[in-house]
Amino acid sequence: MPINGQIKEKEVQLIGAEGEKIGVVSIEKALDLAEEANLDLVLVAPNAKPVVCKLMNYGKYKFEQAKKEKESRKNQKTVEIKEIRVTPNIGEHDITFKSKNARSFIEAGNKVKFTVRFRGRELNNVKAGEIVLNKFVEDLSDISTVEKKPFLEGKTMFVILSKKV
Repeated sequence: MPINGQIKEKEVQLIGAEGEKIGVVSIEKALDLAEEANLDLVLVAPNAKPVVCKLMNYGKYKFEQAKKEKESRKNQKTVEIKEIRVTPNIGEHDITFKSKNARSFIEAGNKVKFTVRFRGRELNNVKAGEIVLNKFVEDLSDISTVEKKPFLEGKTMFVILSKKV
């Protein structure tokens, strides 16, 4: 935002420090008014005819903007993707145990990525890995939705689950 001497227009629509309209004045008069009030002349609408300038404490304004931005960043929730790796020949007990862990991750607001790694000849029976992933999807269907369906990429197959909205 151009301020004070950086504004190159001859005439400006001036707005006072309290938001009151002063009117169209020359840039020199606007700069004089700003100096009298110990404020800065800030260009707020460069595309208007004539351009709109406002009298304000620019340092304070920048500080408030930074404070608002920091506050909005603080309230953002970052979603993590938790990965759970399994093999295609996983036992029934292991499936329930890993489902219980995944349930706690999903309830905490995270996404869960189930990954099946195929080693050696296991790659010939990709269907077994898909069955395992579908068991996890079925176990967690009450609290989650499938964000990405079972998908084979190289020697791994994965599915991503996220919390139901």
